[in-house]
Amino acid sequence: MDYTIKNLREVEDMAASQGFGEVQEARFAHGDLNAEQTGVSLQRVKPGKRHAFAHRHETAEEIYVVLSGSGRVKLDDEVEDVGPLDAIRVGPAVTRAFEAGDEGLELLAFSPRVQGDAEIVQDFSWD
Repeated sequence: MDYTIKNLREVEDMAASQGFGEVQEARFAHGDLNAEQTGVSLQRVKPGKRHAFAHRHETAEEIYVVLSGSGRVKLDDEVEDVGPLDAIRVGPAVTRAFEAGDEGLELLAFSPRVQGDAEIVQDFSWD
């Protein structure tokens, strides 16, 4: 049988290990799940905080699903409110980042595994 079961809360928090633990958690589970083609991450933005950085992709489309909490997502120059069970599809070239409301924001992110496809966007202002 070819399957893997892993609790996402048991996956290493890469945000903490990269110095972003004050604003978010980011648990990238593809390795723990032995996934060859699909990426999945559990992300938690702490109350009143924003993702540590914005990013976009060259070819990978992503889908985010809000599990709990509420907040906003900035997609290029547009800002949208999001809440539980909202699903957000983001095309590759769209720069994206999330901001949590008062109770925080927990979401799942799904995307194809494409090595070297992501780009950090340094000058991404919410103003």
